[in-house]
Amino acid sequence: MSRRVVISVVVANVVVIAVVGWLWLRRDDPRPTAFHSESTSAFYTAVDTRQNDSEPLTRQEVFTPAAQTLGTMRLDSTQEFSDCDEVLWGTSALGCTQALQGTYRGSAVAGQFVIFNLSDGRAADALVAALGKDGFVRQGLMFEAAGSRAQARAMGHYVTVSWVGGPVPAQELVAALVALDGLGRVVQGRIVAAT
Repeated sequence: MSRRVVISVVVANVVVIAVVGWLWLRRDDPRPTAFHSESTSAFYTAVDTRQNDSEPLTRQEVFTPAAQTLGTMRLDSTQEFSDCDEVLWGTSALGCTQALQGTYRGSAVAGQFVIFNLSDGRAADALVAALGKDGFVRQGLMFEAAGSRAQARAMGHYVTVSWVGGPVPAQELVAALVALDGLGRVVQGRIVAAT
């Protein structure tokens, strides 16, 4: 066997081992087991575009003192992103200028809430649709995705995503999801300010 053939075989084996190793070690991006989504509606007309609601959201506005504890979960951390795609996998948030993320931890349940600040209601609806089929939000706090529940809502030019998981009965997960989803009420304050 010539030296060239031996080198080719060695290189081919190294490439195969590298690809197999990458596939084996790569963690699949998790999705919730149960997912519900809602498009925007006429209720959010006052904030259908960022032109009518140009001030960026603040962490204090979304994660108020009353939101430090939600049900059995406590606020673990908050983060703000100017590149919304950092919070996503498998899709993109076109026209998004800001995403705020809060992670919550309890003894048996954990979850996160993300709000995206998009250009208008059409972009918000497009992101919600993509979350249902193309990709999802990245976990800011690791919790078991199997059995988890999530909800995404387009509200004018905003999208909220609430996601909870944990080894508890379904009704406890639903209660945690409802509590987390309540953080979306911040958009109602924006409606009042825009009218």
